[in-house]
Amino acid sequence: MSWKDTAEPLLVRMPAVQRPDGHVPFKRKLTWTGGVLLLYFFLTNVKLFGLDIDASQQVFGRFSSILASGQGSIMQLGIGPIVTASIVLQLLGGADLLGLNTQDDPRDQILYQGLQKLLVLVMICLTGLPMVFAGNFLPADTAVSNSLGIGTAGVQWLIFGQMFVGGVLILFMDEVISKWGVGSGIGLFIVAGVSQRLIGGILTTPFIGNNEGIIYTWYLFITGERGTGPVLAADGLQTVLLQGELLGLFTTVLIFAVVVYAESVRVEIPLSNARVKGARGRFPVKLIYASVLPMILVRALQANIQFLGRILNAQLGSMPSFLGTYANGQPTGGLFYFLAPVQSRGDWMWWLEGTAQPVWQILTRVGIDLFVMIVGGGIFAVFWVETTDMGPEATAKQIHNSGMQIPGFRQNVGVIEKVLERYIPQVTVIGGALVGLLAVMANMLGTIGGVSGTGLLLTVSITYKLYEEIAEEQLMEMHPMMRQMFG
Repeated sequence: MSWKDTAEPLLVRMPAVQRPDGHVPFKRKLTWTGGVLLLYFFLTNVKLFGLDIDASQQVFGRFSSILASGQGSIMQLGIGPIVTASIVLQLLGGADLLGLNTQDDPRDQILYQGLQKLLVLVMICLTGLPMVFAGNFLPADTAVSNSLGIGTAGVQWLIFGQMFVGGVLILFMDEVISKWGVGSGIGLFIVAGVSQRLIGGILTTPFIGNNEGIIYTWYLFITGERGTGPVLAADGLQTVLLQGELLGLFTTVLIFAVVVYAESVRVEIPLSNARVKGARGRFPVKLIYASVLPMILVRALQANIQFLGRILNAQLGSMPSFLGTYANGQPTGGLFYFLAPVQSRGDWMWWLEGTAQPVWQILTRVGIDLFVMIVGGGIFAVFWVETTDMGPEATAKQIHNSGMQIPGFRQNVGVIEKVLERYIPQVTVIGGALVGLLAVMANMLGTIGGVSGTGLLLTVSITYKLYEEIAEEQLMEMHPMMRQMFG
């Protein structure tokens, strides 16, 4: 008896959002999408009951926007458990340890979805429990424990219970948007979190750092006033570029332009319909073929490693120096320092910031971050393509089943697959590596509102794809015959 036979009774009974029986009108999709987004914003402002807000610590730091996490709220875990479960499944699937045929076997598809939900629940526990009980990142409020008479441990379990509910809610909110709305729930939650920080960086004080928002900073620069303090322009060009966030503004605009341009770069494979004479089309293989979403997997893996380091440091009090030394909750040396991603200009501009780390350590950390993001971006892009049925084999079957073929070649799945193998694997690796490089460069130069480079890349790419999907939905609404043709 295989593991599938043993686990099937549990996996097939995992709760799921029912798929629509027929076509969902575009306006109704927008309604579902907007409603879920409003619910997400509402839940990010519902604070955890029993939490000592003043004593709580940022768990994910600048990873919060990527993981759609609401610090101290019921959405504390964000999409972290979903992403971590996806990493585990992709690694198991890539090594062919699951033995599931998710392309052709409906039973295996149901088992895969059930296994993913089960892993998400496990990851909610593995992520949430250390936050509350191990690292004291989310301490219990003694006043609440005294008033309820359940002790500190009781309040801690109450806090974890709320986080567990939030983790389950975001799982099903993502599923509602995927089946009844437009786009991906995970993508929309990321866009929502990053957009908040971008607007905050333009109008008000960013979430991190000591700089004011761009508008206020430039007001001070023009007027030469900073309350009763010194004139802003006293330090010259350095102040304008760094404190005035001119460099961050330039980096943000550059990333927007590069990602939009990269999304438009593609290799188009001509197609023709063997049954309908004159019916032609093209299959685009974009430069960023795997999209930017695999970057979430790389950054989530880094976030989990850093979270593990903080927990070990909190529990041991002082780790061996070769593992890591910490100051104010941040690694300053050892293995966890070298594995920590570069998050801002202050992490590597030693000549400006006057950092205590030797130059060779800073350069080593930058090199490791570049290596992890470029190589990891390529590897996870390949995993993403294979597990989401975007690889040459799955794509060839989809093209063949739609009645299309490549002009000048026989109408055969194997022939189409060989042609696609000339482009898809290479473009996938190049696109994944390019996205990783852009993410690191954006972090190093800084962006508006302290948004991470990965978060900015995700926002631009997801918004662009959402625009394309909305345009396609509107086209289908205007021409129902096209909807029937594409199923």
